[in-house]
Amino acid sequence: MRVFVYYNLHKKLWSIKDLKTGKVIGRIDTVYLQDCEMKVSQAGRRRVLKEKRKNVHAGIVGTWDYRDIHSIDGTGITYNPYLYESFVTKENKTPVFKAREVYMQAPLGRPPIVTVNM
Repeated sequence: MRVFVYYNLHKKLWSIKDLKTGKVIGRIDTVYLQDCEMKVSQAGRRRVLKEKRKNVHAGIVGTWDYRDIHSIDGTGITYNPYLYESFVTKENKTPVFKAREVYMQAPLGRPPIVTVNM
């Protein structure tokens, strides 16, 4: 199933939106996706910069794999609308637009973690 996944700042979980219906079908603490594209709406980003208030304008589109994957070896990525126009690697801030697989975690009381294999 193709989905759009974004971090829900209020629930502190990953929200999963079905691309066919446009509806949020779940909120969970870990998500494993394959064949992924990182999406950032530049209009949404401009609105964040103008209003100084975050909104849902960035996330990852991919094929949701329901298996209970506990982690993957890969590269950490991040996105901050105040610093970057796209998702970037944590290590050297190289832009990331696609990945073979993505593992997303929302550890309780800690910032979200996103690991990719390109």
